[in-house]
Amino acid sequence: MKRSITILGATGSIGASTLDLIRRNPDVWEVDTLTANCSAEELAKLAREFGAKSAVVGDENCLGNLKAALSGSDIEVAGGAQALCEAAARPVDMSVAAIVGCAGLAPVMAAVERGGTIALANKEALVSAGEVLTAAVAKHSATLLPTDSEHNAIFQCLAGNDLSEVSRITLTASGGPLRTWTQEQLEAATPEQAVAHPNWSMGAKISVDSATMMNKGLEFIEAHHLFPVGLDKLRIVVHPQSVIHSMVEYHDRSTLAQLGPSDMRVPIASCLAWPKRMETPLEPLDLAAIGELTFHPADESRFPATRIAREAIQAGGAAPAILNAANEIAVAAFLAGQIGFMRITAVVEDTLSHYTATAPANLEDVLAIDAEARIRARQSLESHALV
Repeated sequence: MKRSITILGATGSIGASTLDLIRRNPDVWEVDTLTANCSAEELAKLAREFGAKSAVVGDENCLGNLKAALSGSDIEVAGGAQALCEAAARPVDMSVAAIVGCAGLAPVMAAVERGGTIALANKEALVSAGEVLTAAVAKHSATLLPTDSEHNAIFQCLAGNDLSEVSRITLTASGGPLRTWTQEQLEAATPEQAVAHPNWSMGAKISVDSATMMNKGLEFIEAHHLFPVGLDKLRIVVHPQSVIHSMVEYHDRSTLAQLGPSDMRVPIASCLAWPKRMETPLEPLDLAAIGELTFHPADESRFPATRIAREAIQAGGAAPAILNAANEIAVAAFLAGQIGFMRITAVVEDTLSHYTATAPANLEDVLAIDAEARIRARQSLESHALV
């Protein structure tokens, strides 16, 4: 029998990689629902190609375009935030949660509350709403499969083992395109330079996060929720080749590492086939051709984002949600040419120091904290000390 799947964020990079794998395995998967924010024409094209039962745009203003693009088909169409949640709650074998930003929080929660199996690629779900989400997963007996390459690597290395036997979990970081730059060079870095990642093809926002190392800081927070071994057992190591995606060390001093190409289809395939394996179109890993694998400690003097993120999760409560919201505002300002590269983390730290909130008890609390943190971050942007 075919397995049914919903892809939340079908027109983004994760959605495209997922659909590529489904396209290569048409006898395995049946696409139920595809969603996008506002790319109505592209979404309609994909819905027709994969025979989706429904297509949903998050921006209700784009619903008319979606209806026109799917005119004459029997594909159901809908638009708006509530429609996204309804799409996420449809009874399918797997949901791929790839909506970027806090817009993806409510749909992820809807899929969790259905008790579904979710391939999670939305960072904000665990960074901003970690305790809320993990409590909901336990309550509704849902299954989270981590899709980020680092967390999926850890997930694979833990297979058949118990968290109580883990001595240390190591997240590897490429270091981004500016890894070897001096402080003075970093001060003058442009958006074009910051998004030019040497190993991965990603969107602008996540590429800048990689350049600042905030992406690894956010992943540190995610790992804390996904693999609760204690913050003292989590560490970050810079590994420029991006061949080893993460490692797990056990009490007997055995260390298991997951290696693979720098292509998101590898961790996505791991989730799609779990608990089995599936073919991908990628070339086998050639270690002899790669030649060497190197490792370096994270330099938190030049790249303070990992320290800021670690302090945020140590503080707990609302701090991670505030950090995430402030970072989104700061990165957008940098990409728009409003602030310099090194001001990104300064805005985040300034926001955290001037805004505290009660720990969120539910999704509504998380969204309220996120909204207020964005206001505070914009105020930081206007400060002469940070612009």
